[in-house]
Amino acid sequence: MHRANSRDAFTLIELMIVVIIIAALAAMVTPRWFQQLDFANEQIAKGDLKTIENQLAMYRLNVGTYPSTADGLDALLIQPASATGWRGPYLEKKPLDPWQHPYQYRSPGTHNASGFDLYSFGKDGLDGSGDEVANWDKK
Repeated sequence: MHRANSRDAFTLIELMIVVIIIAALAAMVTPRWFQQLDFANEQIAKGDLKTIENQLAMYRLNVGTYPSTADGLDALLIQPASATGWRGPYLEKKPLDPWQHPYQYRSPGTHNASGFDLYSFGKDGLDGSGDEVANWDKK
């Protein structure tokens, strides 16, 4: 007959120590992971801005001007009444930033007076909060 020994199983204290170690490791790794995710989303937004800028340049070549602020980026999808020479659609669908907010467009721009302002409100979706990604920011 085998007699149960008190060392055959983990004690509650040992299990709690393991859980605490795992929690401490997770607390150290999680913030870095989120920083990398934020950085990746910012890079995606910058790439999207470049793509949209290129399509706006094609629109301008065809139509002669950039879309108005009122027409916005929808002018790249649906021909505005005033856009003679339009050869779109220039985009497949309405562009959303990595945080699922629509990109913002203003023409003429306040930051790019000879062209247009194109930007994302960033992670929080709020204007002026400092996390915007914009075509006038060349960081």
